[in-house]
Amino acid sequence: MGIYTVTAYTGMRPFSGTTSTIHIQLRGTEAESEENNLDYPFFGLSEGSVKTIKVNCKESLGELIYIKLSSTPFFDLPNKWFCDKILVTTPEDDKILFPCYRWLGSEEALVVSNAEASLVFQDTNSIAHKQRIRQLEERQKTFRWTVYQEGMPYVVNCKSASALPADVQFSFTKEIEFYYMAGTHICSDTACFVEYVQEHWDEDEFFGYQFLNGLNPMMIQRCSKLPDNFPVTNEMVKHSIGGSTLEEEMEKGNIFLCDYKILDKLPGNSIHETECYLTAPLVLLYCDHDDMMMPIAIQLGQMAGDKNPIFLPTDSKTDWQLAKIFVRAAEFSVHEVDFHLLRTHLLAEVFTMATLRNLPAMHPLFKLLIPHTRYTLQINIMARNHLISREGTLTIHSGIGAAMEHLMRHATTTLTYNSLCLPDNISERGLGKVPNYYYRDDGINLWKIINKYVEGVLQHYYKSDDDVKKDTELQKWIWGIFTQGFLGRKHTGIPDKFQAVRDLIKFVTMVIFTASAQHAAVNNGQFEFGCWMPNFPSALRQPPPKEKGQTTKDTILKTLPDVGTTVNTLAVLKLLCQKSTDHYPLGYFPEKLFDEKVPRKCIEDFQKDLKNLSADIEERNEKLKLEGKLPYTYLDPKYVDNSVAL
Repeated sequence: MGIYTVTAYTGMRPFSGTTSTIHIQLRGTEAESEENNLDYPFFGLSEGSVKTIKVNCKESLGELIYIKLSSTPFFDLPNKWFCDKILVTTPEDDKILFPCYRWLGSEEALVVSNAEASLVFQDTNSIAHKQRIRQLEERQKTFRWTVYQEGMPYVVNCKSASALPADVQFSFTKEIEFYYMAGTHICSDTACFVEYVQEHWDEDEFFGYQFLNGLNPMMIQRCSKLPDNFPVTNEMVKHSIGGSTLEEEMEKGNIFLCDYKILDKLPGNSIHETECYLTAPLVLLYCDHDDMMMPIAIQLGQMAGDKNPIFLPTDSKTDWQLAKIFVRAAEFSVHEVDFHLLRTHLLAEVFTMATLRNLPAMHPLFKLLIPHTRYTLQINIMARNHLISREGTLTIHSGIGAAMEHLMRHATTTLTYNSLCLPDNISERGLGKVPNYYYRDDGINLWKIINKYVEGVLQHYYKSDDDVKKDTELQKWIWGIFTQGFLGRKHTGIPDKFQAVRDLIKFVTMVIFTASAQHAAVNNGQFEFGCWMPNFPSALRQPPPKEKGQTTKDTILKTLPDVGTTVNTLAVLKLLCQKSTDHYPLGYFPEKLFDEKVPRKCIEDFQKDLKNLSADIEERNEKLKLEGKLPYTYLDPKYVDNSVAL
């Protein structure tokens, strides 16, 4: 006869407790226990409670594999229970952790495996192996892929957030705050920053700065040869580059290009029965002797010609101002659709779905990745329903409007593995030595910290490349990402299988970086940079000028979006940047999913490294403030969420 001590931990989140009767059954390699009531002799379990019972078994159960939880409602009153974890002490005094962190509904059953992570070929016990298979079969029925639009990454087959399982929905706290914030007025949390943008938006220095440290630091690239359709001459820019020549400055690595050709020929939206206009600008920039990134030429269309003039800083103030406004409007479309929605939100959804469908809870990669999937499915469903649907706010109130699908489909064809891996991306764009590129500096440091953490955890479980090749669950995971996320396109460079541990480590680093750091970089500053509308206009009501010298202040006012469009756009930008009180910063893992010493130590080191980086960034930013410059905070780890949750 053996006595097992079972301790149940009820969650602290609102309404975690229950009046239902909770039953537990232990299953080992040799036998299973009878069902016992966790709440005996009283009914119900209260929020945050810790309850201990004794389970008497006639014989040893052997090595504990899983526990089974079930619920019977009290007087037919359905009442969910949120279980954090179950700790079982065996007759031999071994303590076995069963991490749960899930809701248990009335008349439901929940099977929870022990915390020890294992790869599929290591689970030699037939009972444990069957449980892995059964869990994935259930998940694949619950989380099904569907085509959102042809030529785009697949999404979860769920039309409303309420149809998602409770475990992946917003917490009660976040849901209340989200809808409250959606209905509140625009407040002044970032008043100082907004005031700075309002004062400096029209300055060339700030215009150039935003290509490095603004909302989209991913467009700019070093220019070693001018595009054939951008015929800038030395005579045009000699005053901007100190009497030097373009050829000399290109050779020195001081000339840069931003090309919005992805917008070429896309039709503008109609807002309030007024036609809006999209342009596909080319912007030439020069890193001057003061290490400032300065615009020196702007062409608003892709086809060079007399009706598509090249605007210069030496033109009239209004001509140059309007040209920059058209660039910032193009930036709105490309940033929101390509670099924000597609490259963070939709890819994070692909990573989430592949993880839920192909990795059981006992898989080490599931434990590593699941904190970085929190709320992603729900926030994306809400975005599809309320922001980018036919009647969505961004569809109605942005110049890209109905052409959003065309842009996203085209952007999907440009996805590459290298563009998602920051060190490779920086190298490809030739930006390794550009001064004052804080996104690069902080991002590379974060990439290295995440990589070190991922390497420490995965090398503990994958002892050799052969282990990677034999892991059928892992191979199905990457195949799902390759086929459903990147549509089976080999040219992307995304692997369709893993052959080596180092390749797995790099890919998982990219997944976590995309869902946390990269999303923070392109999301968190939207209201700060966009609150002063002329700096980030969502739509423009006049066509681009076809000749110089015709633009007036009145022309600019007629070109900028109307008040209704502006207010609706700013409300969205504010909402997308507002964190809830239950947000989890990068590296903060309240759920104890790993129980082994090595991964726990990796988590501790990860948190220390993030804290040290945060201190370094704060020190740098204080110096910038003393110099009267903008601090760059978006990749400070304490402001980076674990997941795409906004």
